[in-house]
Amino acid sequence: MNQEIDWANLSFGYMPTDYNVRCTYKDGKWGEIEVSQDPYINVHIAATGIHYGQEIFEGLKAFRGKDGKVRIFRLDENAKRLQSSARGIMMEPVPVELFTEMVKKVVKLNERFVPPYGSGASLYIRPVEFGISAQVGVKPAKEYVFIIFVTPVGPYFKTGFNPSNICIMRKYDRVAPQGTGRWKVGGNYAASLEAGEKAHELGYSAVLYLDPKEKKYLDECGPANFFAIKDGKYITPASDSILPSITNKSLQQLARDMGIEVEPRHITVDELADITEAAACGTAAVASPVGEIHDLDTGEKYVISKDGKPGPITTALYNELRAIQNGDVEDKHGWITIVE
Repeated sequence: MNQEIDWANLSFGYMPTDYNVRCTYKDGKWGEIEVSQDPYINVHIAATGIHYGQEIFEGLKAFRGKDGKVRIFRLDENAKRLQSSARGIMMEPVPVELFTEMVKKVVKLNERFVPPYGSGASLYIRPVEFGISAQVGVKPAKEYVFIIFVTPVGPYFKTGFNPSNICIMRKYDRVAPQGTGRWKVGGNYAASLEAGEKAHELGYSAVLYLDPKEKKYLDECGPANFFAIKDGKYITPASDSILPSITNKSLQQLARDMGIEVEPRHITVDELADITEAAACGTAAVASPVGEIHDLDTGEKYVISKDGKPGPITTALYNELRAIQNGDVEDKHGWITIVE
């Protein structure tokens, strides 16, 4: 264990670690896994990843349990989603077996950076793949590099698990209809930066985007999925423009386990007046409770949390998922990979 790190005060940012792992696709096949201590990459100036956005990534976490074992959450789902993103923008998919081996290897090599149990911190794992072929024509690359690095990160909620306010701004779209919204490509995040910064300037934690076609239905919540509780049901937007969140998928399963009906469907803006709980969900925060939603175009204000506290169902789901990640309860669904 690294005694020099102040585990209790880690930010959700980047800290250098010992190793990263890499693999290159060339001549029609993936090569050997390389272990590197170099935080830099040597890329050709004409690489498709730079010019034409052939770049995809993932985000997952490893946790140290009370028993000292290191657990990775839903590794296989991240591997499959990376493959989906690769196919979506004509890149070479990374085999699930290769993805799994590289994630386990990079976590094991950097095991001293996995925060201790009870710190609220975790080891963030960032796989990234991009085109490296030197070409000027707009076409898929023939060569790709796949890299995974890790960094310890602090808890997302620095001020505790408390509701924050979000806003609706119709002038901004995150993605286009039938575009790249369902894949984890860097361009989606670049497209969200202006709206996100504007929201932060106005005092909101995130933007709740509406569907890009009709501006009628709820879409994503900044870089996260959105869910709400209405009439005792877990409802979440259904759209081809939304990244299929692994956290959202997990929370839906836990809701069913608790006897809560789950409805992935189109949710209109007007329905916000009738929901009793809401949250943004993703790898970073698990579930970030929403206090109020302000529609900056209509002036409508939807007060979700009447007492300024997270709702009981959101809290129960959050606690259960965190308990599974930390190894405090039984992993009934086989979501955990233990690093040997």
